[in-house]
Amino acid sequence: METELPETAEAPEPVPEPDVPWVTLVHNDPVNLMSYVAYVFQSYFGYSRDKARELMLDVHHKGRAVVSSGSREEMERDVQAMHGYGLWATLTQDR
Repeated sequence: METELPETAEAPEPVPEPDVPWVTLVHNDPVNLMSYVAYVFQSYFGYSRDKARELMLDVHHKGRAVVSSGSREEMERDVQAMHGYGLWATLTQDR
C-alpha cells in the first residue's frame, strides 16, 4: 500500500554541488627528459627549482602529478601550454 504525500508538501530542492576546482595533470612519457620537464615547470608555472624537481619526480615515479589548480578555463589554458611544450597533460575535477 502506497502512501501519498499531502498536497501541501513540496519536493525537496536539489543541493548544489560545491565549487570543486579543476586540476592540470602532467603524465609520464617515454620522450621527454626529466630535466626538460623540470625546466617547463619552472619556466611556465614559475616554480622554484626544488618544487619543479619534486613535481617532475612525481611524474616520473608515480606516472603523473598535479601541476596546477583553478577554474576549468585556467586549467584548459595550462593543458594547452603543456601540449605546446610537448608534454602529455590532461585536466580533471579535483575530487
